[in-house]
Amino acid sequence: MERPATRSAKTWIFVLAMAAMAATTSISVARADDAQAKNLFKAMSDYLAAQQAISFDYDSTLEIVTDQGQKLGLASSSTLTLNRPDKIHATRHGGFADIEMVFDGKTLTLLSKDTNQFVKIEEPGTIDQLVDVLRDKYHRPVPAADLLMADPYKELMPLVVDAKDLGSGVIRGVECDHLAFRTDEVDWQIWIAQGDRPYPCRYVITSTKVKGSPQYTIDVWNWKTGKEAASDDFTLAIPQGAKEVKAGDVPDFDELPAIFAVKGAQ
Repeated sequence: MERPATRSAKTWIFVLAMAAMAATTSISVARADDAQAKNLFKAMSDYLAAQQAISFDYDSTLEIVTDQGQKLGLASSSTLTLNRPDKIHATRHGGFADIEMVFDGKTLTLLSKDTNQFVKIEEPGTIDQLVDVLRDKYHRPVPAADLLMADPYKELMPLVVDAKDLGSGVIRGVECDHLAFRTDEVDWQIWIAQGDRPYPCRYVITSTKVKGSPQYTIDVWNWKTGKEAASDDFTLAIPQGAKEVKAGDVPDFDELPAIFAVKGAQ
């Protein structure tokens, strides 16, 4: 007679095997309408571009893979408010850093609350230009910044080599269209709220060229637009005693603490 523990183990093995088979079958049957996936993403892009003011909260998880092949997830919570074309206010609070950033169209101010340091950079321009400057000049990319640009479709779709419409998914109780895209460098998925407010509810980027294929995941909630999102004055109060640092020492707006040093980094 089999022991209960043995029967239980066999049951779970069977359930997991069936789930894997179902997943494989559904992907092959519901295989991918490129045009539909791109059309749904274009509708989201047009909706975002049409909003003068946007604010939302989001939770993010940055995966890293150790030399031993273990995946670890670094979690943080953030807020973001933007007024097009040239104002943005963002915060990020995680286990290793507490950062606030304000751009008023002329000056970028970043405050590291945990170290009580700040930097001010004169970089007049739009939100799109700021995103490029932070990424290219200071090597400090803003997480999921492509979705904040004036035309996300134009930014992302030219790199796509494969697109899939995977049907519906539910994020935080919101029914979404689930889309998957591939580029030569990364895979990314996006869940877009159905209805007349097609905003991004979840965005997942998978680094396929990195061992272990780590992911960066953003879950969006508390989505607001228009007057409801336009109350920010886009100023940042610098605490008394805070130390100003040089522009080259811009705090990293993502969360990869020093204890997780990148192998081979200088």
